[in-house]
Amino acid sequence: MNPDTLIEIDHVTFGYDERRVILKDLSLRFARGKVTSVLGGSGCGKTTLLRLIAGVHGTNSGRVVFDGEDVDAADNAQLYRLRRRMGMLFQFGALFTDLSVYDNVAFPLREMTDLPEALVHDIVLMKLNAVGLRGAAKLKISEVSGGMARRIALARAIALDPELIMYDEPFAGLDLISMGVAAKLIRTLNDVTGSTSLVISHDVPECMAISDWVVLLATGGRIVAQGTPAELMASTDAEVRQFVRGEPDGPVKFHYPAPPIAEDFGLAASSGGRS
Repeated sequence: MNPDTLIEIDHVTFGYDERRVILKDLSLRFARGKVTSVLGGSGCGKTTLLRLIAGVHGTNSGRVVFDGEDVDAADNAQLYRLRRRMGMLFQFGALFTDLSVYDNVAFPLREMTDLPEALVHDIVLMKLNAVGLRGAAKLKISEVSGGMARRIALARAIALDPELIMYDEPFAGLDLISMGVAAKLIRTLNDVTGSTSLVISHDVPECMAISDWVVLLATGGRIVAQGTPAELMASTDAEVRQFVRGEPDGPVKFHYPAPPIAEDFGLAASSGGRS
């Protein structure tokens, strides 16, 4: 494995059942210390990719390699150890609503380390300060806005100083100012901490502005294109152009594959006997 590569997806196939394969023979590499965005429409397997990296699911075939080590979803001891090196920003924050802002950020420190409470206190305040919310430490989750909640979740994700930070739709549901703040935080935290960032999203402008490398996925986990943001924005490929420009007409169709509508309404059989 290349020492500059933190994560390798090696010919991975995965489906929740035999009828629907989410990822098919997918191979990707994520560079150490870089911000990589994986873009694509809903249902193309972006979030599934994060789950495989974290060992939530095992692959049907192929390997997921983290820092030279095959991730084994059945090995709880390994997963506990590897996840200590990963941070995850869930799509909707996944904050504990019965805990304060402070206790949400402190949770992974208390769960995964034996640090004294005085040190936990200092780390929590530093992480909250990094996302601009040190003054909100005593608030309840019900008292913060959606944008603030996303930043609190980010502070929790970086509490253990992870080598890998995974962001699942970090811009979903945010206003333009909050999106700008979130994007700047992702880029700044990556550069300051030297971590590796993997951003799963369908928001093109924000990802293009902060990423070192961009991967565009289609249904089935097919790689449509990958390269620098400038390369994808300048692409003449019809499918790439349609996605990055948000064009309604192109290779990507609006309708999910289905039989002719007449069949579903039973019109084909009934019309056959008419003169």
